[in-house]
Parts: sequence; C-alpha cells; structure tokens
Amino acid sequence: MLPYLFHSQLSEHRFPLGAVTPQTAVLMRVRVPREWGCRASRLIVNRDDHPLVCAEMFWAGMDGDCHEWWECHFEPNDVGLFFYTFELLLERGTKTLCRLSDGSAGVSDNGRNAPWWQLTCYAADFETPDWLAGGVMYQIFPDRFARSGEPKEGVPADRRMHGSWDEPVNWQNDEQGVFRCNDYYGGDLKGIEQRLDRLHELGVTCLYLNPIFEAHSNHRYNTANYRRVDPMLGTEADLCSLIRTAATLGIRVMLDGVFSHTGSDSLYFNRENRYETVGAYQSPSSPYYTWFSFSRWPNNYASWWGFDTLPEVNETHPDYMNYINGEGGIVRHWLRDGIGGWRLDVADELPDAFLDALRAATKAENPDAIVLGEVWEDASNKHSYGCRRRYLLGKQLDSVMNYPFADAVLGFLRGGTAKWFCSSVATIVEHYPPQVIRLLMNHIGTHDTERALTVLAGEPSQGRGRAWQAAQRLNDVQRQRGLRLMRLASALQFCLPGVPCIYYGDEAGMEGYRDPFNRGTYPWGREDTELLNWYRQLGKLRKVAGALKEGDFRPFPTGMDEVACFERVDGNKRLMCAVNRSERTVCLSLPIRWHGFTVNLGGGIPDVDGNLTLPPFECAIFVDNDEY
Repeated sequence: MLPYLFHSQLSEHRFPLGAVTPQTAVLMRVRVPREWGCRASRLIVNRDDHPLVCAEMFWAGMDGDCHEWWECHFEPNDVGLFFYTFELLLERGTKTLCRLSDGSAGVSDNGRNAPWWQLTCYAADFETPDWLAGGVMYQIFPDRFARSGEPKEGVPADRRMHGSWDEPVNWQNDEQGVFRCNDYYGGDLKGIEQRLDRLHELGVTCLYLNPIFEAHSNHRYNTANYRRVDPMLGTEADLCSLIRTAATLGIRVMLDGVFSHTGSDSLYFNRENRYETVGAYQSPSSPYYTWFSFSRWPNNYASWWGFDTLPEVNETHPDYMNYINGEGGIVRHWLRDGIGGWRLDVADELPDAFLDALRAATKAENPDAIVLGEVWEDASNKHSYGCRRRYLLGKQLDSVMNYPFADAVLGFLRGGTAKWFCSSVATIVEHYPPQVIRLLMNHIGTHDTERALTVLAGEPSQGRGRAWQAAQRLNDVQRQRGLRLMRLASALQFCLPGVPCIYYGDEAGMEGYRDPFNRGTYPWGREDTELLNWYRQLGKLRKVAGALKEGDFRPFPTGMDEVACFERVDGNKRLMCAVNRSERTVCLSLPIRWHGFTVNLGGGIPDVDGNLTLPPFECAIFVDNDEY
C-alpha cells in the first residue's frame, strides 16, 4: 500500500517521470483517503505565473478498502516550465495539496499560495554530446598543476614568480593595501601534457582548464586578449599539442570562456596603457568603446560585481557579439584548434540572446562540442535579468556545474540526513532533461569553494579572514577523519547521475580554505597514496559499470539518517551504492535482487541472507554487469 497522497517522483502517481517534451501525455494520480468523502478533484496548472489549465480528474477505482484513486492526463503544449497542484473537493470543504521537500504531497493551509510541483518541458530536438556521458572530468587551475620548466617568450616583466613550487600561496595585501593575484608558480600547458598519463590512470575523459588566455593575474578571469594563450602557459601550438596528445588517451580538453567582462588591463580597455591599441578607457573613438557601458567616461563604468579591474561588456552589442560568436570569432577559432567545448563562466549573467548565439556558433563549428554553464542553483527554474531563464530547454546549454549535488554530498557527510540527501538529488533529476542529467558536472569542490577535505574535517571558517585561514592546517585526527570522509564523498560523486569532476589535487589529499588557499600547487611526490589509489579504482568503475552512463536514480530507504543507499538502473545494468557516514557499525537489509552479490568496491560485508554490514565511515558498491 502506498503511503502518499501524491509523489511526483513515483511512477504510480506521475508517468512518465521527470522532464518531458511537448504534447507528451502525463498521467497524474492522487490517492485520497476514503474517509475524506472526496466528491471531485482538480489538477491546476500554471505556465510560470500565468493560469493555464484547471482540469477535472476522474475517479479511477479503489486502492484497498481505505483509499481511492483520482486521475487525469495533462499535455504541455510548448517548451517551458509548468507548475501544478491539486484541489480536492470534500464533504467538509476544499483541500489544496502542496509540494513537500521530498516531492510528496502535504495538505496546505495557504491554498494555492503553497509550493507547487514543477514539470519541465524541453525541445523535442534537444541533443547533447554523447562522448562525455559515463566519463570523468578533471579540473585544472593551470598555474598550479604542473610545470615543464621549458623557457617562455613574451612573459611580462611585472609578474612575481615563486622561488619554489612548494612555497605557500601569497595571501597578503601589497603596500597599497590591495590583494593582488599576481604570484605565479609557472605551471604550463606542456606540464599538463607531460602528466596526462597520470590523468589517464584516474579514468579522465575530459580535461577542464580554468582560463588560459592572456591575462594579468594568476587566475586569468580578467581576460586581456581572447586570441592569445597566456605566454606563461605557452603558445597556441602548445595547446594544440596538448589536445592531440590527450586525444590519443581518449581525453578531450574543455576551455573556460569568460565572456561577461574583460580585464581593465587588456587590449580592449587598456586602462593601464600596457597595449599599443587604443582601448575604450583611452578614447571614445576606440573600436572597443561600444563594448562597455560608461556613465561618465573614462572612470565611471559598469564593472563585474563592482570590481573596477573587471569592466563589464555589452554582450548583445553587435560588435562584441560578432567578435565572440561570429564566423571568425573567438568561440569558433578555438573549436577549430580541436577543443571539446566551452565551460561558460557566470553563465547566469549572460543574456539569453548571447547564449543562443554562442550555442549556435559552437554547434555550427562542431555539433559534438559541449556548452556547459556555471549556475550555482537549480538551473531549470532560475530567475535572472528579470525573467525565467531557459538554459536547459534545448537552445542554450548542454549541461551545468552541479552545485546542488555538491551541497547534497557534503551536507550529508557533515550531518544531514540520508532522506534529505536522496530527495535533493531526486529533485534535480525530476527537474532536468535526461540529456542534461547525463552530462552534469558533479564536483565537490572548485577554484571558487573551499577544498572538500577542509569542508569535511576542518573548522568552519565562518567568514574569518585570510590571516586566520592561512594559519589553519588539519591536525592528524582531523585529517584522518577527513580522508575517510573523502572516500565516501568521492564514492557518492562517482555513482550519482552525471559526470564526476575531480578538482586537481583532491585525489591527492589537498586541503585549503577559500581563494587563494584552495589554489595551491599539486603535491607531486607527496600525494596521499591510499586516497589516490581509491580514486583510480573509482575511475575504473566508471569505465565498466554501464548503469553509470545514463541509468535511473532510485533511492533505497534504509530507515537510518546516517546511511544513504541508492541504485542506478539502465535496463539489465545495475549498480547499488551504500554509504555509512557514522562512527558506528550499521547493518541494513539489501533489496532481494542484490542477495548473493559481493562488494565490488568498498568495505561492506554482505551475508547470504542479504544483510550488509557497513563499518564506520565505510561504503559498499555493488555492480550487476558482466564486464566488471
């Protein structure tokens, strides 16, 4: 007997599940207690805030002696988001159902003002690249991963070089009281190419590089010249060499596109007079003047989040649009060099027209190239620029960085409940098109966040400054606990829908608070070998466990807050992952279909009766796949 009035993630209540295409007949079914005396039931559907449908539901029979079914079909008529709820007309009045956090239904006291369910309707012709599905991503901050030691030409003389690869990052303000990201270690493209065999051992199939174009900071998000590789990293020929060598190992290279702003120290703006070109800061007659928005030229201009070193561009101005997305533009130029696609910085700050044009340019040049956006929230229903965004409906992004999954993984391991973890994952799966889900960039840390190891085991920074962060190191007890939790975090990360993305050095046990401490140099020769070998095993799992490519996500309730368990199912290919984040040994009963299986990865101990014993901070991964 089902316990729910309605549950949007169960096929008994809604079929088909998840996002759909236009004109798909979606069956909606509510299960009402007989004692309520239900006389009629209605499905209410809005297209965003605009009323669309008030459909009568039909009595569809009994469920046992105490409950009855009411049902109807709804066919979305166009691409977009539809929000729905149910009204029950009872003997003693009307009840409105509301969406609870796990997708089930509650009875609302606020009528139609309570939370509704979401139905995403995406374009029927929406396709995403197949090559990334089932793979592994690896993110590199280029200055800090590996250096070849080869000489470079044209490196500006004002860059501050560290004397040793192992020196701490600079975190202090300069004499003017300004924190400048101008310390460099000399990591380069040749250094990455020389280490590709190490990435191949991790099962990496996509290499995501933080910005590599000429810029006058170590992070390079203040682009100075979109058409030139930063000379400290090498040359365009070095990039092409990296792409070719990576391809021999089955790895594609994805670049970071920073198109919402440039640097003030750039050939386009040229506030610091570094370039011979006439920049927008120097003259309204500059060919780049129309790219920027001046309230009073030259010193008052729109800048990214108020940083005057990052002047914002007018993305939809025809001159800028053509420079980036035109036939001879930046997007297509680097695709012609063989890159596998673009990760778009602050994609939620790029206008729809720009995203439309960028996708069109990318797919025209290479239909197999990926367009992946930085969006920190649920990308299916985000508002920005005063409107509902349409990133994932088929005409803009192929997929996004998956911050909701990162929050779910780290939150669960820091004390959140298994039910909350599974419902957080299931909500994204419910809202996103399947083409998007299979390519989700599932990270647990990036250059913008604290290192996962620090999050899991360190003292929360709670807004404390760089001086405090610089002095912190995990003690031995914290670090050992953190390493055990990292095994669990990575197990979840590698088994969830989407593509796991390793932030360089996480697999080696790197720690650190926020920028710049999360951007240290890779500890070559000083890796935590046990953790590194664990990641290698996870990489092998991705290669052979077919259910991880596009398999459905099916939570398995354990009845324990500290034990999360779920299956991935794709036809006859199955995988099950169980994680115990507690300090005590637990025992759970496996679904009958997993009786008799042995653990493929992890330290769980199953018995012949289908009981699984999980020691403290341990996981168990089962694979039903002939290739494993």
